[in-house]
Amino acid sequence: MEKRKVKIYYTSDVHGYFYPTSYGDREVKPMGLFACASEYKKDDDTLVIDGGDMLQGSAYAYYSRNILGSCEYIAQMANDCGYDFYTLGNHDFNYGQEYQAIYRNNHKGTCVCENVLDSDGNILYPHMIYTMKNGVKVGLVGIVTDYINVWEKKENLVGIQVVDPFEAAKKALEDLQGKVDLTICIYHGGFESDLETGKRLSETTENIGYKICTELGFDVLLTGHQHMPVAGRMVNGTYTLQPLANGREYAYVEIDLEKEAFALKNAVYPAAITSINSKKVQPNPDNAKALCEKYSFMEAKVQEWLDEPLGHLSRPLYPEDKVKMALEGSGIADLINRIQLDVSGAQLSIVGLANDIVGFNACVTTRDIIATYPFPNTLVVCRITGEKLRAAMERAAEYFEIDENGKVVVAKSFLSPKVEHYNYDYFAGVTWEIHPEAPMGSRIQNLCYQGKPVQPDDEFTLCMNNYRYSGAGGYPMYPTCPLVKEINTEMVEIIMDYFRTHGTVAIDSEKN
Repeated sequence: MEKRKVKIYYTSDVHGYFYPTSYGDREVKPMGLFACASEYKKDDDTLVIDGGDMLQGSAYAYYSRNILGSCEYIAQMANDCGYDFYTLGNHDFNYGQEYQAIYRNNHKGTCVCENVLDSDGNILYPHMIYTMKNGVKVGLVGIVTDYINVWEKKENLVGIQVVDPFEAAKKALEDLQGKVDLTICIYHGGFESDLETGKRLSETTENIGYKICTELGFDVLLTGHQHMPVAGRMVNGTYTLQPLANGREYAYVEIDLEKEAFALKNAVYPAAITSINSKKVQPNPDNAKALCEKYSFMEAKVQEWLDEPLGHLSRPLYPEDKVKMALEGSGIADLINRIQLDVSGAQLSIVGLANDIVGFNACVTTRDIIATYPFPNTLVVCRITGEKLRAAMERAAEYFEIDENGKVVVAKSFLSPKVEHYNYDYFAGVTWEIHPEAPMGSRIQNLCYQGKPVQPDDEFTLCMNNYRYSGAGGYPMYPTCPLVKEINTEMVEIIMDYFRTHGTVAIDSEKN
């Protein structure tokens, strides 16, 4: 029987990386949406789809929000890359609904995000049935992790609801039954279980991709959010995959279906999938020249802005091995904690470092700061007891485990199902010892404040970012700590202002 094809190009978690650069320097790298899209071969059988998190994460995204005040160019860039459908990611809510609306209103693709509702319960971005030129009817459903409700600032969610993505996808799939030949779920979320064994890797519902595969009946599940490469595979009859973030790769999926739907006993059945295959491709930056040249005026402004000097350090601070920094301390974390203590007036401070950081040159530029602190976080000060402080430090100390050779390594729970170095926190204002060989829950010893042992009922003021105060990352003790004050300035701005104010900052510690 003659077959019909549906071809898909898919990216997720682009995070504003359009040009083939990481913005940590000016070097060209095999990444960026322009490099990906320049390799798409789009025809009438093809859909180009994005899985969300487009508006935040890169220096260009920061420049768009804080210097231009608009993401209209981001939408235009997505249009030039040919996107037909997209869903929203959790970071697409970071800059508020008005900013997100600029993106949606200027994007020529269709937004599908089934579990984002208005205050009356109406689905704002409902599922779609798209008929290809070859007659194949495709049902597209988008959903986003509802952990947005945990992480996002309340003011950015006024008037909308982000409800259970599983139930929303289930209802949409039920509505599509019998109406389409192919169902695709675009999920800004990842996998909570090992796809080979089904072993549960996370007890939260932040990611439910495995549950969707095993309990619903989508033909294709396109995932994201975890920034990890998952090769295309069948899981309980659903074909699923996940590409790397920041345009470091794109997925190409090719699906063959029988030519026509068929009738049996007065019922019409959709065309059957006869084959489905995919590959993931690392883009060649040389292919991106045309799109890069079109927006070169914007990129030049961003690069010039990034190289502006803001202040100086008495010596540079560069990242070292992850375990070494976590065990022995990090000068980078010390500096950020120093800044947080300065602006907050708190007694204690904590900071988690991004998975990939550049560090600070002796002449500190905007580039250094954004490439080292890429989060859109603000700060809060809360009141914490000695008991909860110790519990939080013990949670951070779960970052370590001892391998078969007796070497201290990063615990698997911080590497899978998602790499989460940023959930290890560096503390300032207290002294302590870490004993990674000890059982979890008893690794923090000799915890002292100003030379005195910390007692369970002691109280301190503690500064942290709003993400951690939500309890994210396995820190449920923080939301129970009374809020003292909020500092509603983004941390990047706070770091910039600190250098503008202080000029040269002395670094006395030997820690990098």
